[in-house]
Amino acid sequence: GTLFDPVKVGCNFEEDLCNFYQDDKDGPGWSRVKVKRNVYRAGDHTTGFGYFLLANTKFTSQPGYIGRLYGPTLPGNLQFCLRFYYALYGFFKMSGTLAVYIFEENHVVQEKIWSVLDSPKGVWTQAEISFKKPMPCKVVFVSWCKSFWDCGLVALDDISLNLGSCQAADVLLPTPGECTFEKDECMFTQKKRGRGSWHRRRGTTPTSYTGPKGDHTTGVGYYMYIEASNMVYGQRAYLVSRPLRGTPGKQCLTFFYHMYGAGTGLLSVYLKKEGDEEDIPLWRRTGEQSISWLRGVIEYESDRNYQIIFEAIRGVSMRSDTAIDDILFQAGPCLEVEEIQFSTGYPDSLNEIEY
Repeated sequence: GTLFDPVKVGCNFEEDLCNFYQDDKDGPGWSRVKVKRNVYRAGDHTTGFGYFLLANTKFTSQPGYIGRLYGPTLPGNLQFCLRFYYALYGFFKMSGTLAVYIFEENHVVQEKIWSVLDSPKGVWTQAEISFKKPMPCKVVFVSWCKSFWDCGLVALDDISLNLGSCQAADVLLPTPGECTFEKDECMFTQKKRGRGSWHRRRGTTPTSYTGPKGDHTTGVGYYMYIEASNMVYGQRAYLVSRPLRGTPGKQCLTFFYHMYGAGTGLLSVYLKKEGDEEDIPLWRRTGEQSISWLRGVIEYESDRNYQIIFEAIRGVSMRSDTAIDDILFQAGPCLEVEEIQFSTGYPDSLNEIEY
């Protein structure tokens, strides 16, 4: 069969366009840019500091623009999963904003397989599309806008193609990801259930003078905690994330923790890299900390796939309930604790964009 190398058909646009190219007659529809990240904007999808593609950045005398980005030729008769990230900013009309076509080499037929219907403005969103064509074909990303006044910005980043359908593939959680424990334990599992384990709960914990009064966000929602009265001194409870995708560059993990009670033990966070025997300690607090929820902020790096482990150790007395809530994974280095707020995506003015 035809050899297929996922590395050759994807692109994160850090160095260049990889094996993607544009049609000269359209003019430069897509440009590689980089935005200085700050509290108010997202930067590129992976690190917040890298490059991504932006359509319609040159304000020319023409009334609109069209940008076609062609991928490399793919062998026919194989099932593919296409994934990419996109973000939109400043659009009044959504038609033509961004669409994906499959272009069959032998026929000049372009079939539209995906288009933006609506999307949160200025926030990176992942799209996944499964497709299979009998003949060799190319993926084409098309963004066009007839009238200058309707045109906003379309950003594209981290295109990948893998064999198999998207659903079947074991999708590693791309960061950023979040868990508030409202519905379930999200991407976390217990190492072992039993006496020393984490419980999902709302309201106060059963033992008085220890534990939180309610969850961090609303006071009435859910959080995870260890019930010290069911455990013996020194017993450990582990909450382990499912494997997360490694990426180059810094990552930021934030969460809220509650350690209140005279006999409170130890709360630690570890990084477990794929293939390593030893877990790397990232963060630790011992003993009673506060009657209120506190924010934990951890910066870490892992270019290999990895897991995050929360470990709680029961303290000397029953009054040592430890709780955690609102775990958030974000790409890029941690901003100052006070500064962490949701970015709105793109700048209102384009003068911060570097070509």
